[in-house]
Amino acid sequence: MNILKLANLEIKEIEELLESATAFKSGKKKINYNGEKIIANLFFEPSTRTHYSFETAELKLGCKTIDFAPESSSMKKGETLYDTVKTFESLGVDAVVIRHREDEYYKQLNNIKIPILNGGDGTKDHPSQSLLDLYTIKEEFGHFEGLKVLIVGDIKHSRVAHSNIKVMERLGMKVYTSGPEEFKDEELEFVNFEEYLPQVDVVMLLRIQLERHNEKINIDAKSYNKKYGLNVENVSKMKEKAIIMHPAPFNRNVEISDDIVECSKSRIFKQIENGVFVRMAMIEKVLS
Repeated sequence: MNILKLANLEIKEIEELLESATAFKSGKKKINYNGEKIIANLFFEPSTRTHYSFETAELKLGCKTIDFAPESSSMKKGETLYDTVKTFESLGVDAVVIRHREDEYYKQLNNIKIPILNGGDGTKDHPSQSLLDLYTIKEEFGHFEGLKVLIVGDIKHSRVAHSNIKVMERLGMKVYTSGPEEFKDEELEFVNFEEYLPQVDVVMLLRIQLERHNEKINIDAKSYNKKYGLNVENVSKMKEKAIIMHPAPFNRNVEISDDIVECSKSRIFKQIENGVFVRMAMIEKVLS
C-alpha cells in the first residue's frame, strides 16, 4: 500500500490513522520491528520537520533508516527517479519516503513494488502534514464537523493548503482562504482577512514560498504582518478558544510575530510533536 494523497483514502481510513496515532502517543500501542525493516528517506528538497519527523518515527518503531543524498548520487550522472527508487527496492528496502519538487512525481513509479510514502510533492499534496494538522485539531476540539478554518498566505504555491482544504471539507469543516491577491489560487475565492479572523476556530498561517515564485512580491514584511499576519493586535480579535497553526518553517515577524509563535493560542510546536505519532501510524499501515 502507498500513501500518496489523502484523496485516495476513505474517511474511515483517515480516522483509523488518527486513532492509531493517538494510541502511539498514549503508549497504548507499541510496535518494535527490531531492525528487521529498512526505510529509505529520499528528500529532493530541503526539509527539517518532515524529514526528521519521519526518521524519528522510523527509529521509534525500531526500523533501520537510510538517508539518501541526491547531490552525491548517480542522479548527478543522469539516473532517473524511477531507476533510483527501483535500486532501493532491489537492495531490499521495505519502504521509501519521498519529498520531490515535481507535482505528482509518483506517477513515474507505477512499477515500484515497495510502499511509497509521499513526503510532499511540488505544490500538490502533503498527506503527512495534513494528517498531523487533523490530529492536532481533533485533539483540541474533539471533532471536525462544523469547525471553521481560515488558511492565510501563499495559497497558490502551498501543497499544505491544497492538501488540507480538500480533506477538511470532506470531514465537515468550512475552509476559507485569504492573503495578497498574487497568492490566490484561481480555483479558490479569497475572503477578507480582517472580517473573517474573529469568526473562525483555526487560523492556519502559511510561509511565503519565495523559492517557488517567478513573479515579484509587491509587499514588504512589516505591511504583510499588519495586514495578513498574526501579531498581538490581530490575535486579540480571535475567538477565545481559537487556535493558531503553521506547518513551518515560519518567517518570524512576517506571517507571525515573534511574541505570538509560542503564545497560549499557538499549537505550532504541538503540531511538530504530533507529527511523529502520525507518521508512526502511516509507516505501520504501509508495512502491514
